[in-house]
Amino acid sequence: MSAKAPPDPSPLPERDGRLGHRFPTGFLFGAATSSFQIEGAVDRDGRGPSIWDTFCHTPGRVARGETGDTAVEHYDRWRDDVALMADLGLRAYRFSISWPRILPDGDGTVEPRGLAFYSRLVDALIDAGIEPVVTLYHWDLPQPLQDRGGWVNRDTVGAFVRYAHTVHAELGDRVTYWTTINEPWCAAFLGHASGEHAPGMTDPRAALRAAHHLLLAHGDAVRDLREAGRGEHRFGLVPNLYGVVPASGAAGDLRAAETIDVLQNRLWLDATLLGTYPDEVLQIAERFRAADAIHDGDLDRISAPLDLLGVNYYSQHHVREAAHGSPAPPSFPGAEHVAFDPPPAPRTAMGWSIEPGGLRELLLRLHDAYELPPIVICENGAAFDDEVAPDGQVHDAARQRFIADHLGAVAEALDAGVDVRGYLVWSLLDNFEWAYGYAKRFGIVHVDPATQTRTIKQSGHWYRALIATANTS
Repeated sequence: MSAKAPPDPSPLPERDGRLGHRFPTGFLFGAATSSFQIEGAVDRDGRGPSIWDTFCHTPGRVARGETGDTAVEHYDRWRDDVALMADLGLRAYRFSISWPRILPDGDGTVEPRGLAFYSRLVDALIDAGIEPVVTLYHWDLPQPLQDRGGWVNRDTVGAFVRYAHTVHAELGDRVTYWTTINEPWCAAFLGHASGEHAPGMTDPRAALRAAHHLLLAHGDAVRDLREAGRGEHRFGLVPNLYGVVPASGAAGDLRAAETIDVLQNRLWLDATLLGTYPDEVLQIAERFRAADAIHDGDLDRISAPLDLLGVNYYSQHHVREAAHGSPAPPSFPGAEHVAFDPPPAPRTAMGWSIEPGGLRELLLRLHDAYELPPIVICENGAAFDDEVAPDGQVHDAARQRFIADHLGAVAEALDAGVDVRGYLVWSLLDNFEWAYGYAKRFGIVHVDPATQTRTIKQSGHWYRALIATANTS
C-alpha cells in the first residue's frame, strides 16, 4: 500500500465528540473525486482525448503549464486507494466515469477496457463495504464531440444518453446511486463564457446554449436509465449552489443578488424541480440570441423526476449593485449590473470565504422552496497550503475545523426537517485542480507529486474517528 502508516487515531476534540451522533443510521459519510483529476493514464487502454487534455496542452491555460497526464496515478493505484478508503472507514465513495475511456470518439465504438476498469473498481468498493456513487459527467467531454460543437451542439445530448446507457448497462447491477452532470454551471459558464475551463470559449451565447443542452442531457439520461429498470436506482443532478448575500437592503443590491441567484442556483433548480426557467433566464437568453436552443417540450424532458438532489457547497457570493463596484465577471452573462464584494474572512487558499452557516441556510431554503427528493451533499471541502511536517504528518487543523463546522450545519438542517442522506467530503486525495494545476490541495489525504506517496492528513484521521462514532449512534 502506498500510504504511510497512520498513527493511532486520536479521540475527537471535545466540541466534536457528539457530532457523529447527530446523524441518522445509514447516513452516507464518504468522499469524492473525479476521473480527470486523479486517474492520469490519458493515453492508455484505448482512452481517447478529452477537452481537458486539449486545454491543458494549450499554452497559458493551466498554471505552470501543468497537465492531467499523470494526475495522481489512480488508474494504476486504485487498489491501494480503495484500501485507503476502507482504512478511513468511508461508507460511500463518489467518483466519475471518464467518457473518453468508454467511448474514445464520444459516440461510437465502446472500449471494453475502459468499462472493465470501472467494473473492477466497483467490485472492490463493494467488497470493502463502500457504497459506490457514480457521476457520469465531470467535465471531460471527448474531444471529437467538441470538434463537432460540444455542448453548444444539440446532438451532444443524444451522445451523452448513449454513453450513459452504456455505463449503466455495465454497472447498473451493482451501483444504486447515479448522478448525471456535475456542476453544470462550471461546464457551461466557466467553459464557454469566461474561458477559464475547457473548452476555453468566451461566448455568452454558446454558454447559455450549453447550459440548456447540459440540462436536457441530464433529463433524457434519467428517463433512459430509469426505463432500463435495473433495480431501485436513485438518479440525480449535482449543481454547485451558493448562498447569495446582498450588501444591503437597497433595491439595486437586492436586484443584484437576485440575478446571481438566478444564474448560479435557480437556473438548474427550477428547470429540474419545477419544469420552468426563471423569467430572467429567458430574458438573458433572448438578449444573447440563445433562446432558439429551447424547443417545445424540452422542459418536460429536463424535469424528469429525481430520486436525489446532489448539492455541492463551498462558499457564498457577496454582491452589490455595480454602480458601486466592478461589474460581475463574464462567467455570469447578463449580470453587468452586479458587483462582487471581496469575500469576508476567514478564507481558504482559493480565496473563498468560510461560511458554514450558508450551507444550513441553503438547505433550509431548498426545503421551503421546492418539493425535494432526498439530498446528498456531494462535495464540500477546502483547499489549504498543506505540507508534510518533520514528524511525517500533515497538520491541517483548518480543514478539520472546516469539515466539522459544515457537518454541524448539515446536522442543524436535519434537525429542522431537511432530508439529507449523505455527506461526501471534497476531496479524498490532493489532485489536479483544473486551471490551478496541482498547487491547490483539497484532499483529506496528502499526495506527494514526486513519489505519489499518500499520507492521511489530520483531517482524515479526525474524519475516521467521527465516522466510527457515528457507527455507534
